[in-house]
Amino acid sequence: MAHEPQLAAGLDLGAAYTRVLICALEDGCIRYIGHSAVPSRGWVRGQIADQNMAAEDIRQAVAEVEGRAGIQLGEVVVGVSGPFVRSQQARGIYDFGRPRPIDADDLRYTLDLARQTRLEEDRMLLQVAPQDFTVDGRPPMAHPLNLMCSRLEAHALLVTTSQQDHEVIESTVHQAHLSIQETVFEAFAAAYSSVLPEERAGGVCVVDLGGQSTGMVVYDADSMVYATGMPVSGDHFSRDVAELRSLSFDEAERLKIAHGCALVGLTADNILIELPADEGRPVREVSRRALNEILEARATQLFEMVEARRSRFASDIQLREGVVLTGAASQLEGLVEVAEKLMGCPARIGFPRGIENWPDELMAPEWTVPAGLAMYSARLRAKRKKPSGGPTLRSLVTLRG
Repeated sequence: MAHEPQLAAGLDLGAAYTRVLICALEDGCIRYIGHSAVPSRGWVRGQIADQNMAAEDIRQAVAEVEGRAGIQLGEVVVGVSGPFVRSQQARGIYDFGRPRPIDADDLRYTLDLARQTRLEEDRMLLQVAPQDFTVDGRPPMAHPLNLMCSRLEAHALLVTTSQQDHEVIESTVHQAHLSIQETVFEAFAAAYSSVLPEERAGGVCVVDLGGQSTGMVVYDADSMVYATGMPVSGDHFSRDVAELRSLSFDEAERLKIAHGCALVGLTADNILIELPADEGRPVREVSRRALNEILEARATQLFEMVEARRSRFASDIQLREGVVLTGAASQLEGLVEVAEKLMGCPARIGFPRGIENWPDELMAPEWTVPAGLAMYSARLRAKRKKPSGGPTLRSLVTLRG
């Protein structure tokens, strides 16, 4: 008798779009079922300003995907982003009292001690990302099960966010009549769907560039070693362009997408772009070189910021797998080249991977976060269902405060 597949769903609350993705977990595989995307309302500068509007957008997106897929959704993994997300190192120390073999409960308990690291006021723990363990002062290792030990030390990365902002997100989702399976950092979700484990092990930086929020995560040896939100986002590029010739934001956005490039000289710059005439205003022209110079300046600022933070908090990590750009704003021409130039390593656009029957229309960087959220939901369900002989670092990543 065939088992009923379990639903795994991700909710990506973006300032531009609210996206829902539903998959099925069946026989150890994740299969695409349905998706929806509706324009977001009620957001100001990357934060929910009107919960009623935002909740209505969620209800609309859920209703659309439920109608197409013929299912009813009740629980989702929700993405969290914004400049308030940051990370800190933590460690937990467990003195056994006398030497004995390490078991799975010891690993969990030691990581739980790391999780209890004191946080700043108005901060809440979003994720605990285990890194490695030290056994009696010896070099760190990932899986010290069954080793004789008298003092075990766990190292982990704590990803935190603003408690107030998180409560607003939770309240909005509940207002939309959904239960929250878990909340995770969106850059982590993007990495989860667009970067393979062996690529994370080689050292990689993922930059998730959205309309009103940008996040980055750095991996080494399949462990997250740094995570943060940043104040520069895709909308900054459009606002810079709007100031070029007193354009509206929508005009600037269209101009950026249709003709913009983040690296001067990569495209033909010596042309004039004619803007459509508005009522009461004559036809205007914009130099493509001037447009690209503005975009290059903002792209340079962004990746100088990424490199500065990587150098400060993960300077010993070699990015052998380079930089992966995700999010809708990552599609601006020339961004990959600017990233390679300023970070001194290969760069590429990230796309969703690992979900069966994935539609061609969703093979785009803006769907990496919803894909990662759904994949993470599937892993949580698989972990609850399947008894484990012992935890690995990846299976312990779901510890929460």
